[in-house]
Amino acid sequence: MPTPRIRGPELEHDFVRSPTLGYEPQGSYGYVRYLEHGFPNPLVRWHYHEEYELHLIVQTRGKVFVGDYIGHFEPGHLVLTGPRLPHNWISTDTPPEGVALRDVVLQFSDAPLRQAAEIIPELAEALPMLERARHGIEFFGMSERTGERVRRIKESHGLRRFGEFTELLGELAQCSDYRLLSTVQLQSFDDDAGLAKISAIVDYLTEHYNEQFSMADISERINMTESQFSRYFRRATGNTFTDFVNRLRINKACQLLMETDHYITNVCYDVGFNNVANFNRRFLQVKGMTPKEFRRQAEGRFGQG
Repeated sequence: MPTPRIRGPELEHDFVRSPTLGYEPQGSYGYVRYLEHGFPNPLVRWHYHEEYELHLIVQTRGKVFVGDYIGHFEPGHLVLTGPRLPHNWISTDTPPEGVALRDVVLQFSDAPLRQAAEIIPELAEALPMLERARHGIEFFGMSERTGERVRRIKESHGLRRFGEFTELLGELAQCSDYRLLSTVQLQSFDDDAGLAKISAIVDYLTEHYNEQFSMADISERINMTESQFSRYFRRATGNTFTDFVNRLRINKACQLLMETDHYITNVCYDVGFNNVANFNRRFLQVKGMTPKEFRRQAEGRFGQG
C-alpha cells in the first residue's frame, strides 16, 4: 500500500484576512463581515474557517467544491457553508487579465447567534437552516434579492446593518427551493428527545460505519422492531436505513479519495463495503461519477489543471 498523501484543506486564520484581499478592516464592522474579490486571487484555494459564509457569484463560470460535493457554478450561484466545511470555487472562463469582482461574501459566527436566539425567539427561526449549512446549502431563485440585501449590508453599519442581515437570514430560512451539497443530512425533528435519539443512532453509525451490521442489530439497540425502526429512521433522516449507511460510507470514501493515495479497492473495504462492484455501483448512484473520476475531478479543488 502506498504511503498516504494528506491533502486536507487549509485553515483560514483571521490574521490573514487583509483589506488588500477584499475584507473589511478590523474595527469597521460588527457581527457581520463583508468580503468581495476578483479572480485570480490568493483567497481562491481549498480551505475552511470557523465562520458561516454566504457566497454569491457575480461573474464567471467554473467548478465548485464544497466538502465532498463537486459541481458547476455560474453568475447567481448562491451557497451557505457552515463552520469548518471545506470549500473552493475555481473559475474556468476568465479572460487573461482576470475579473475585478467575482464574489460577494458575508461571514458571521455561530455562537453569538445561537446565544442570542435563547433570549430572542425570532432568531431561533434561522437555527434549522444553520444546522443544514454544516453540509452546504445551494439556494435557488434568491440571487437577485440576496445581492441587493448584501449591497445594503455593505453600505450600512451598526443596527441598520444587523437589521438588514436578520431580514436576509429570515428570507433564506424561509426559502424552500434549495439543495444540500453533502451526502448525509439529518432532517429537523419535532422534539428534543426524538432528536437526541436519532442523533445517538447516527453517531453510532458514524463511528462504526466500516463494520458489518444490519438494521436488526441497530433496531435492537434501541428496543424497536425492525418495521418500527425502519419507519422511524426514514422519517428522521429522509433516507432508508440502507441508503443512509451507503451514503455515509460513500462520504467517508470521498474523504479518503480526496486526501490519500490509497488504492480504490482498499478504500472500498476501508469504509465497510465488502464487494468492489457494489461499491462502484453505489458510488456512481450517490455521486454521479465513478470513484476514479471523482478522485480525478477532486484534484481541481486546488486550482490545478
